[in-house]
Formats: sequence, structure tokens, C-alpha cells
Amino acid sequence: MQNTLVIVAGDCGFGFDKRGYYDNMVKRNAKRMNDANNWIVFIRGNHDNPAYFDGKSFKHKRFIAIPDYSVINACNHSILCVGGAISVDRTYRLEAWSKELQKRLRYGNTEDVDDFSPSYYWQNESPTYNDEALTSILSEQKLDIVITHTSPSFCELLSKEGLDKWIGNDKTLISDIQQEREVMNRLYETLKEHQQHVTHWCYGHFHQSWHSSIDGTLFKMLDIMELYALK
Repeated sequence: MQNTLVIVAGDCGFGFDKRGYYDNMVKRNAKRMNDANNWIVFIRGNHDNPAYFDGKSFKHKRFIAIPDYSVINACNHSILCVGGAISVDRTYRLEAWSKELQKRLRYGNTEDVDDFSPSYYWQNESPTYNDEALTSILSEQKLDIVITHTSPSFCELLSKEGLDKWIGNDKTLISDIQQEREVMNRLYETLKEHQQHVTHWCYGHFHQSWHSSIDGTLFKMLDIMELYALK
């Protein structure tokens, strides 16, 4: 690819390694990104540490992790970006990280802990509806593309198959997942109320590929590493 803006729809992997790992990733790829005139923008997924997504903590010339409710104006499009979702395996991740910490302590690893310390799970992973930010955005411009990590409830994935093994040890999982999708429903309804002509809504999270046109908007679910070109 050349002269291309790539937007990653969440689960970028920020937070599983030390902060320096991600800076080294930039150093290794900076030349080829410059030569090809490409950019990569990262949206927060549930498998990402939200601390990286403030628009400052991971900001390089051609690589940036952006806050929720950022708008990207590029290629004659106005793109609203909102991250977050619920990890269905959050209890497993918490238990696994607890075991990892205990193992590190046994081997004398007593590193200082801060907002960017590695982990397997982050409590503030869910999406939020930010009425103030959205009102400000819609007062200034029209949006035609939305990119989120999860999706409204009327989009795939609709099946709850496979959740049973997680529900037993996580009593609020179902209600939290429903709330996650309701946030996206509210976002969708607000955009409709303000007569935004959203042509495309892309999202990840569910590790499958699907698309459907619903009331004039093409909803596109992206599988892992799937690329979808918007002209």
C-alpha cells in the first residue's frame, strides 16, 4: 500500500508488553512508512490499555492511538471513531494475570506499577456514550463514516453461542454485554436524529466477517487482520 491511511478498529494489543515495545515497533517501521507515505491510526479495543489512547501517550509522525470520539478528516471523509467493548473472558484474564504476578514475585520481580504497566485486562474497557463530545462534533461538521470496536445490537454478531462457559463465573457478563451494544444503539440513533448521512459503519471485536446494508448504511464487521478499503 502507498499513500494510505489505515485505521485499526480496536484490539491493537497495547498494554500486554512494556511501553518500550511499542516505541520500538515504530522505530522498526518508520522508514518504510515514510517511504510509502502511509499512516496508521489505532482505535481502542477491549484488549487494549486505555491509557495509551489519549492522543498523546502513543503519538508519532505516522502512528497514533486516538481517544474515543475523535474525528478524522481524510480522503474527503469525516470519520467518527469510538472504541471499547466487553471481554467475555475477563474473569479468565484476571485470574491468569494474578498467577503471572505471583510467579514474578517468586522470582524477585518487583517492578514499579503505573498506568502503562503490562496486564491482561483493563477494568475501563467498555464503550461510553459521550453526549457532550458528540454534540460538539455534530455542531461543527457532518459525519459520513463511523468506525467502532463493537456494534449496535441489530448487527452481527447476534448469537450468544459460546457465552455459557463464561457466564458461570461472571454473573454480570450478559447485562454488561447488553449495555455495551446499547451504547452503540444510542450513538446510531443520535446520528440519525441529527440527519447524518453515514454511508459506512465498520467494526471489529467479533473475529468474523459480515456485511449488510441497513437503512442506507453499510455495516461491515471485520475479521482479524481483514482490510476493507474505503475510497
